[in-house]
Amino acid sequence: MNIKIFEGFGHVLYEVAFALIPLLIFFLFFQFFILKLPVKKLADILKGMFLTFWGLAFFLQGVHVGFLPAGEMMGTILGQMEYLWVLIPVGFILGFVATFAEPAVRILNHEVEKVSGGYIPGKVMLYTLSIGVGISIALSMVRIIAGIPLWYFIIPGYILALVLIKFSTRTFTSVAFDSGGVATGPMTVTFIVAMSVGIATVMEGRDPLLDGFGMIALVALAPILSVLTLGLLYGRKEKENERTFEKSS
Repeated sequence: MNIKIFEGFGHVLYEVAFALIPLLIFFLFFQFFILKLPVKKLADILKGMFLTFWGLAFFLQGVHVGFLPAGEMMGTILGQMEYLWVLIPVGFILGFVATFAEPAVRILNHEVEKVSGGYIPGKVMLYTLSIGVGISIALSMVRIIAGIPLWYFIIPGYILALVLIKFSTRTFTSVAFDSGGVATGPMTVTFIVAMSVGIATVMEGRDPLLDGFGMIALVALAPILSVLTLGLLYGRKEKENERTFEKSS
């Protein structure tokens, strides 16, 4: 297979520049009229934006020439296997690993740990989100294999989320719904979606549009449920600590 690594790279640079330049203009407006940061701080921010530009450009180019073709080819091979149940553990592992490596998830976990003063450790959040997304990808594989409609998972899932909100704290509720958006980042979308479409394409009786897509909806739902569940565990732990403190006093 002949892959030209930098084919279409100019278009990628244009797209990234088109996305970042408005942000840069917006920041410079605030800098000159409101923020008025020191020159050294301003230089550091501009250096960071420069690195962000090239980082996004190379990442998106890598997605086009690497992630998408690899995911689709893996899906094509896995969908032709004799024992389709293997897709379920494979889906869990890939969902776990993709979320574990997701940059946006790392940033969210860092902010949660910092704002909560270490009350919610970043590692706990990372493993919670990774396991939740892994389970959602495994369920997506079950849905593709069995041909189950998407709303059989979505409607009960959001009903369960609304029930968990009633018993969870406002802190974990806020973090949970932000986690749902963060988990659907470029690592998960570019690789897992391509793989799901590849699986649905080669499986008999499956439509890539109906069965291959819809997975991102489950990926967005899973972190909400997993973080709300974590909030319930934290709430139970707090109550146990209170009881222990009352007994000791």
